[in-house]
Amino acid sequence: MRRHSPIRRNILALGISAVLAASGCAGAGSFGAGGDTVTIAMVSNSQMRDAIALSGEFERENPGTKLKFVSLSENEARAKITASVATGGAEFDVVMISNYETPQWAENGWLTDLSSYARNTPGYDEEDFIPSLRKSLSYQGSMYSVPFYGESSFLMYRKDLVEQAGLSIPAEPTWEQVAAAAAKLDDPAAGRSGICLRGKPGWGESLAPLNTVINTFGGRWFDENWHAQLTSPEVVRAVEFYIDLVRTHGEPGAATSGFGECATQLAQGNTAMWYDATSAVSVLEDPASSKVVGKIGYALAPIMQKPNAGWLYTWSLGIPKTTDKPDAAWKFVSWMTSKPYIRMVGEKLGWSHVPPGSRLSTYQIPEYREASKAYGPLTLSAMAGVDPEHPGVRPVPYTGIQFLTIPEFQDLGTRVSQQISAAVAGRISVRAALDQAQQYADVVGRSYRESQ
Repeated sequence: MRRHSPIRRNILALGISAVLAASGCAGAGSFGAGGDTVTIAMVSNSQMRDAIALSGEFERENPGTKLKFVSLSENEARAKITASVATGGAEFDVVMISNYETPQWAENGWLTDLSSYARNTPGYDEEDFIPSLRKSLSYQGSMYSVPFYGESSFLMYRKDLVEQAGLSIPAEPTWEQVAAAAAKLDDPAAGRSGICLRGKPGWGESLAPLNTVINTFGGRWFDENWHAQLTSPEVVRAVEFYIDLVRTHGEPGAATSGFGECATQLAQGNTAMWYDATSAVSVLEDPASSKVVGKIGYALAPIMQKPNAGWLYTWSLGIPKTTDKPDAAWKFVSWMTSKPYIRMVGEKLGWSHVPPGSRLSTYQIPEYREASKAYGPLTLSAMAGVDPEHPGVRPVPYTGIQFLTIPEFQDLGTRVSQQISAAVAGRISVRAALDQAQQYADVVGRSYRESQ
């Protein structure tokens, strides 16, 4: 990862301040809490809602500490948490971030070193975290956030529909094979699309799966010298393929479909396939939320030129340096990311609810091994096979697979994703979308070239 000067960090903070003011987001103190209350900013995904539902257990075990949750949608959480931490806001004691923010924010001095806390917490076992995640959440050998759940990406498909159509899905399919299967499985008369793919704007929404397609098609965002490459033949081919597939055989309203919408589509039987996060199993294999439990097959991320095309991501918990309650904050963080918490979720809510992909020991729990036999080993294999330092076929000056680990990517990725979403909606052509995206990327690339 490129190291960033104080000037670049200050520019980032000032830019976020401007976004915060313009968007009307809450400023410092808006969610403030005094005394022994720990305020947690959290993404409102299903596993996080489970944690909130179980938080009474923590308060009973720690009677001197009260919890206050600020639960936000993914895009809103990214904006508010980034704005708060980057500008020194003190409204949150714990923040849910990812392997995109953690190393950069640690370098900037915005996060508390958690390895020292972990080493002094009996039974916490920092070494039990999946190695690829532990590395991605570390800076100079210490972890600055700890994973709640981790994921790669894979293809999910209806085994029964595939069999009825006389098809087979290989263990590591190509995108051409996936597209051919989507064409055969597409059945508008039955209210079922061939595949669901994200088209919703957001650097963590539509760009997550699309970037893996760009990588495996041989594309990249920048060459080794920070020249933008978003209009290169490889990127054009990848994006045209993705958008043509979702427009031809994808879900209705694809331009506004993200992870949650596609999860609902597959869980309710309205699509035959879905390429997305391995953590989706918590929705698909839960009888309370899914009509297709036991009917889903799983395959590694589709490929073209590059194998091991899946991404690497984790929702993790960090403690901002600005909190005046770091010890109480760690009590909660260590509870929610501990081995006992994982077992409690399985026993109280069901083993399909267990936060996947964080700890190696999770996959040794007999009940979870049985519940996850269709997808657990594949999740571990996918996470072990990815290499964020070499995301594509050709060299790049950045790290990251479905994102670029540079501070400008939050804004750059969001702008590019808006162009992609407009193309998915049919408002502009793919070429026009990528021409505009190239201009956005060139501004960022030029700043790096000039600072070399």
